[in-house]
Amino acid sequence: MTPPPLLNFLLYFGVALACWAAAITLYVRLTPYREFTLVQQGNLAAACSLSGAVLGLALPLASLVLHAVGLVDFLWWTLVALTAQLGLWVALRSLVFRNLSQAIVAGQTSVGLVMGAFSVGLGALNAACLSY
Repeated sequence: MTPPPLLNFLLYFGVALACWAAAITLYVRLTPYREFTLVQQGNLAAACSLSGAVLGLALPLASLVLHAVGLVDFLWWTLVALTAQLGLWVALRSLVFRNLSQAIVAGQTSVGLVMGAFSVGLGALNAACLSY
C-alpha cells in the first residue's frame, strides 16, 4: 500500500533533513576551526566556505529525493553522495589549500569563496550523477 502523499512527503523530508543535518555536523567537525563561531564573529571567509558546503551537501540529497526508488535506496545513495562531498574538503585541504585552516581563520575571503564554489560545484555534479 502506497502511503498518502502528505505522509510520503513528511517521511522523505524528515529523512532528508536528518541526513543533511548529520552531514553538516560531520563537516563542521572535520574542520579544525569553529565555522559557526567564526561566522557569528563576522568572518566572511568562513561564511563563504560554510555556505558553499551547506548548499553542496543539499544538492545531492535533493536529487536523491527525486530519483531514489525507495527510502532504502535513498539512504544508501545518500551515504555515497555525502561521502564524496565530504571527501572533497579533505582532498582540497590536503592537496590545494594546505594552509586552509589559517586562511579561513584569518578571514581570507578569496579562499573561503573558492572553497564554497568547489563545494557547490561538486554538489551539482554529484546530484547530476545520482539521476539514474
